[in-house]
Amino acid sequence: MSRGAETKEEISRRFIARTFWVLGFFILLSFLLLLRATYLQVLNKDFLINQGNARQMREPTIMAYRGMITDRNNKPLAISTPVDSLAINRKNFLISPQQLNDLSELLDIDLQKLQKQIKANNEKPYWYLKRHVSTELSDKVKALNIKNLSINREYKRTYPAGELVSQILGYTDTDEKGIEGIELQYESWLRGVSGKKKVLKDRKFRSIENIGIIKTARPGKDLKLSIDLRLQYIANKLLKESILENQAQYGTIIVLNALTSEVLAMANQPSFDNNERASLNHSLIRNRAVIDMYEPGSSIKPFIIANAIESGQYDTLSLIDTSPVKIGKKIIKDRTEKGAIDLATILSKSSNAGMSRISLSLESDKLWEMMSNFGFGTFSSGGFPGEARGELHHHSQWGDIGKATMSYGYGISVTPLQLAQAYAILANDGIHRPISLLANQLGEGKRVLSSATAAAVRGMLEKVVGPDGTARKATVEGYRVGGKSGTVWKTSGSGGYTEDRYRSFFVGIAPLDNPQLVVVVFIDEPSGEFYYGGDVAAPVFSKVISESLRLMAIPPNYNTSPLPPLIADLNLE
Repeated sequence: MSRGAETKEEISRRFIARTFWVLGFFILLSFLLLLRATYLQVLNKDFLINQGNARQMREPTIMAYRGMITDRNNKPLAISTPVDSLAINRKNFLISPQQLNDLSELLDIDLQKLQKQIKANNEKPYWYLKRHVSTELSDKVKALNIKNLSINREYKRTYPAGELVSQILGYTDTDEKGIEGIELQYESWLRGVSGKKKVLKDRKFRSIENIGIIKTARPGKDLKLSIDLRLQYIANKLLKESILENQAQYGTIIVLNALTSEVLAMANQPSFDNNERASLNHSLIRNRAVIDMYEPGSSIKPFIIANAIESGQYDTLSLIDTSPVKIGKKIIKDRTEKGAIDLATILSKSSNAGMSRISLSLESDKLWEMMSNFGFGTFSSGGFPGEARGELHHHSQWGDIGKATMSYGYGISVTPLQLAQAYAILANDGIHRPISLLANQLGEGKRVLSSATAAAVRGMLEKVVGPDGTARKATVEGYRVGGKSGTVWKTSGSGGYTEDRYRSFFVGIAPLDNPQLVVVVFIDEPSGEFYYGGDVAAPVFSKVISESLRLMAIPPNYNTSPLPPLIADLNLE
């Protein structure tokens, strides 16, 4: 046997040695693994727990609900209700055919459309499948156990009163951010501050444990409006009826608290329902009472009369010549000459010639100052989105023509709210208070007119609705009321005026012996039998006042007999 040949004993010993070393190596490796596992599982277990949690821990947002808006009697006008939104939070979202079919039925989405939606968003890390579904529906979706489909709690804005107050409130977007009206004006007050919490989710991204609150959500603050929903209903109903009856384009009614200048009702027609945001007609969203400007016609005359009395040049016994007034090539005249008449008759007969003479006799700077003090040419509502300030040219731009035509409501533009504010000054004995759309927010009063002059003008306004006035249809049985109508030609596209399309106003105060309400009625382009303010707008005022005073439990205190209907004399008011 050669030297290199190995015996069986030698081969066996080498095999045993190798086996020993291999076995020893595995025993050592197992021991080291055991030591490592002991270290990780016992001595350093918090690290592993944290690492695991980090992969399954999430910090979802806690949505805060928006503050509620109520009327002055705490009737809800805007509330936030809980809803859920369905979101996909992973790329390459996978769903079984059966789950897809069930989901399509639950969400009432066509199966093919749903497939296309998922395919189109398949590369996005996060996207909404459907926003604002009911909590009952989201519970059914949750029962499908679809991986990577999360259900997030949100809130949806709803408006219980619908179109009654839609143009005042405006509305919010899908994320409950105010984008119109009061919702926009008081966004920072109404909007809540979202919070955050820490939750543990399973592999299907379902929440299985709430770990704790990181940041507490803060709900928005509630807001109480000055609006009385009962009066709002009355104004809206009567305005609708009037527009239909007079075949008008649109209209506005404002009911103002005469002493506090709080807006109790503000209705515009046509209107819209802010619960139906998917089909909004944006031409109906605008709050015409605050945003649109109009030439006021003869409804401006009481303020020129008030300035005339305050100037000391006139008193209630002064007689004014109402013969035609010639200014350059323009002649201002009444359809029927009335001779020399007092200030009250100037108003009750709505004499443009008489008003022109009075206006031309007054100092321009003093007249402009008083008109400004009445709120013309300035903002009224304190920040309502889109509010117009009207147009009152500086007296240096008037000239005699501008000064004369302004006295009967041309060459000056006002909002219906500005007219309401100005008449409230007459009702409140010459005290100007800021307009408020919030309840119990009494602004500081400022005297802009003597109480004696205010009382004198109120007496003249009563004569306007008397037997010889141009607004007999404004009378209210059982109450003393006063006001002034106005009728103006609409402007044409060429910059002049049409002679067959009109705007009709009536603004009044009631009851005169203890003023409580100021009501503005505006009807645009009545095309029925009548178009004068005394025939179209005045009857609406009468109905609004009659129903409102009874609702407010203000008892009748003045016996009147129903007056016969009046067709206004052929003098453009």
